[in-house]
Amino acid sequence: MWALCIVTGIVVYEVVTRRIFGQPHVWTYEIITFFYAAHFMLLAPYALLKKGHVSIDILYQNLRPKTQAVLDVISYTIFFFPFMVVLLHVGSSLASASWATGETTLTARLPFILPLLKTVTPVTAGLLFIQGFSIFYRRIYFLVKGKEFQC
Repeated sequence: MWALCIVTGIVVYEVVTRRIFGQPHVWTYEIITFFYAAHFMLLAPYALLKKGHVSIDILYQNLRPKTQAVLDVISYTIFFFPFMVVLLHVGSSLASASWATGETTLTARLPFILPLLKTVTPVTAGLLFIQGFSIFYRRIYFLVKGKEFQC
């Protein structure tokens, strides 16, 4: 949420300087894009927690709860966890390379932005993995015990 407040302030600043003073800035477009990307990525685990990701519920909602749990366990095992491992590995490699080379943007020359932004990918993958494991564990618990997991 705070990233969006910063983005909103920068957008207002850019609009005022461009429209009123006729002096646009290249760096504002980059900063807005980077903050929005970080915001989007870091909210993915929260969206998974709140079941906010896109899903096809036409068939799923008509299945028995145990069948739904079996499908969840299978889909997390085959699709979700392998993708998160790959995303974590590739994201970590790209982030560490960015930090090691001191990567900067082409226009704004902001040295801290790209390594930080690239670090968001493995952080997001790790958080998604943890949230996915929580859901996976709850579905296994439901299949074994026959009731929902209560904290």
